[in-house]
Formats: sequence, C-alpha cells, structure tokens
Amino acid sequence: MAVNTEIKTYNNYINGKWQSSSNNEVQASINPANKNEIVGYISQSTREDLDQAVAAAKTAQVAWRKLSGAARGDFLYKVANILENRLDEIAETMTREMGKTLPEAKGETARGVAILRYYAGEGMRKVGDVIPSTDSDALMFTTRTSLGVVGVITPWNFPVAIPIWKIAPALVYGNTVVLKPAGETAVTAAKVIECFAEAGLPEGVINMVTGSGSVIGQGIVDHPDINGITFTGSDQVGKAVGQGALARGAKYQLEMGGKNPVIVTDDADLDLAVEATISGGLRSTGQKCTATSRVIVQSGVYEEFKEKLVAKVKELKVGNGLQESTWMGPCASESQLNTVLSYVEKGQEEGATLLYGGKKHEEEGLENGFYVQPAVFDNVTNDMVIAQEEIFGPVLALIKVDTVEEALNVANDSKFGLSASIFTTNVSNMLSFIKDMDAGLVRINAESAGVELQAPFGGMKLSSSGSREQGEAAKEFFTSIKTVFVKG
Repeated sequence: MAVNTEIKTYNNYINGKWQSSSNNEVQASINPANKNEIVGYISQSTREDLDQAVAAAKTAQVAWRKLSGAARGDFLYKVANILENRLDEIAETMTREMGKTLPEAKGETARGVAILRYYAGEGMRKVGDVIPSTDSDALMFTTRTSLGVVGVITPWNFPVAIPIWKIAPALVYGNTVVLKPAGETAVTAAKVIECFAEAGLPEGVINMVTGSGSVIGQGIVDHPDINGITFTGSDQVGKAVGQGALARGAKYQLEMGGKNPVIVTDDADLDLAVEATISGGLRSTGQKCTATSRVIVQSGVYEEFKEKLVAKVKELKVGNGLQESTWMGPCASESQLNTVLSYVEKGQEEGATLLYGGKKHEEEGLENGFYVQPAVFDNVTNDMVIAQEEIFGPVLALIKVDTVEEALNVANDSKFGLSASIFTTNVSNMLSFIKDMDAGLVRINAESAGVELQAPFGGMKLSSSGSREQGEAAKEFFTSIKTVFVKG
C-alpha cells in the first residue's frame, strides 16, 4: 500500500535493530475514535522475518541465561524508568490507537512500570529449596532453569500491561522473547519495545515481529526453536495454539475468554453494587476478559437494582477517550463494533428486553468513530446466547433469581470460569461463594475486573490452560525445576 511519509512506519525489532519486513508491506493502524485518522503504519511481516527473530533469540539466550538474576533484573529496572518517563506519550498513543480513555491508558501504562519493577526484584529471590537426602554424605536441592526462546502473542485490549506481564517474567527467569502484538495496537507495542531497546538489552534478547495471525502467530506456534508460547486472546484461537504447541512438545500457556458474573443478594449495598457493575462491565467499553457480563440479582432487590443501574448507565458520557469529559470510549475496531451490535440484535431476537442503549452513535462528532451506546438487557435467561457467549463489549445481561444457591448455579452454568464477584453483607453467602464459585478469581463486594500484579491470575474451564500469570506463580510457566544431587 502507498504510505503517507508524514506518518511514521513502525518496523520489526530483530537482533537489536529496527528493520522493515522482507516484503516491505505495511498496514495502517487507525484511530477508532476517528476512522479517518491514521496513528501509524506497521509491518506486515513474513515467515522469513519471524525466522530471523527466532534465530536471534536462540543465539542470545545462551549468554542471557548465564547472567545472574540480579543482572537481568537491573535491565528491567532501566526499562521501567524509561517507560515511566514516556508514560504520557505512550498512554496517549494507546488511547488514539485502541480507544480507551486517557486516564485508563495512563493507569495501564503505570501498571506496566510497576510490573517491570516487581519482576526486576524477582531476580534477587530464591529459585529453589534444599531437600533432605537419604544419603547423609550428599546434598540435594532444586533450582530452576529457563525454557529457552518464548513466543509471546498478545491481544489489543491491554497493549502495554499484557505484553509486559508476559515479557518481564520471561526475561528475568533467563528466557529470550519473540513478541507478536495484535495488529490493532502494534504502534503502542512498538513504543513499549523502544523502551527495552533504549535500556540496552543485549542484541536478540527481545524481538518484535508484527503481522497477521495466520502467518506470524501460526509461525510462532509451529516454530521448532520456540520452546514456550504464552498467549492471551479468544478461546477459539487459544485452542488452536494449544493443540499446535502440544503436537510438537512445546510448553504453552493460554488465557482466553470469560463470561463473568456478578451476584447481587437481597442484603447487598445496592449503590455499591451498581457502581461496581458499571465499572466492571462498561469501563474500557467492556473490552476486558474480566469484564462483568452477567448480572445475577435476587428477586427481592431486582427491580430496585435495575432502576438504579439503568439510571446510572444513562448518565455515562460516550466520546473520544482523549476528551476529559469522556467516561467510555469507542469500540477498538469496526469489526468489534459490528460484533457488539450483532449480539444486541441476537438478544432481542431471543426475547430479552433491551432496556437501554445498544445502538451505534451517529450524532455529530461521533459519526466517524466506532461508538456504541452501553446496553442493558432485562428478562434474560442463562441459556440465551447473550448470557453464554463472550461479547467483549458494553453489554449487561440482567438475570433474576430467587436464592443465593440458584444464583451460584446460574453463575457456574458457563463454559468459562475466569472471574466472578458477589455483593453481600452476609458472611455465609461470602463463604459459599468462595467455596462453590468455579472461577480463578473471586471477589467479594468488588467488581469482577480487578486484577493485582502481585497475585496469580488465570481461570478455570475454557478460560485458561490452568497455569497462572503474574506474581510468583509466573515462574511455574517460564522455568522448569531441576533437581540437583551432589556427593563428594
């Protein structure tokens, strides 16, 4: 395609150098708030480009793993400082490229800084244990060894935090990395990689190759020199990644979809529950894997909760994420907008009542963006498509139940099990929820979308492959245990 030379092209980063793809093809990244604005151009790479990146990572890993954990951590501290200095710039790029509001983008970028510093500190923590041997003249202990080259495949909804929470532990535990970011937010990803480059990491330790999932993503899955793959995205693609990795014996980690419920009991603080449901379900335009989607409310407070919820949703200001007054930005792409609209239509066809929203914004100032009104459905049953499939948009489905036990049964009636929350003042309800809710993250009197970097993160059922990201749990994927037996 012809390139506007005034708009920057962001190339691949391979073996310590920025270089164009072997076919010199690029693709425009557009602003979802204004489809006529191009944020930048990104390379549409080939398998040849990926092979170069993997070869560089494989060569670099030999020396990288020999560095002490503290030395590797020092590099991450440098990256954190550079990212912090560029926080406003990178956050603004994220808002322009993905659509989330600027405060959200700044918060995510700050979280990236904190993740880097957390894992920099991991370089100084223990990697094993001494184990008593039956031989009194021997010493036995465990240590951990890196996987080798790790392929990192990331989505567009958190273009700073998710790549960093995969890359940082991979690096500090002695692996080298080949990143394939989502094309929709590859400009933001490139700016993050610029921070790693400026920090002076050795050539080949971190590489980025942009391009299609069918070429670069599949190439990572199939590549014989990639030892581990960490993926976040849809459950359909995730299954294919897992099957491909398993077929050749590579280690894999999958974080996929969610259909996250919030339960509101008769004794709940309704104002708190409404605020958390809106925040958890509609911030980032509902484009979070942990976003609240199903709102399961006991019949005793259902009507009051519904009235409060709809009133608050109607007050939300939809607009360009760079404008201070905006509460919710656009969908990240036209295809995502169309997906949301199709689910709204499907919900109505199935007999659910659309209480509010669900329409594309066409008014002046919003007509060139991918804006949709946040939607609230009433009279939803849990067998409806809008209650079972991940929409990844600002759609809340209200489901009425009579008892907390029924609420838990409905909440668990899903192929997903990522996050869930309950609003109650009853300790017995809290304990039942903790014990019986089939989700990897359960939260009491808090929104479903809260994730803390120092805590393990992952889901049950089809939401995850089972291994956990973030916190100390990350080492379980990015390293292997080695048992050592020493006898003089």
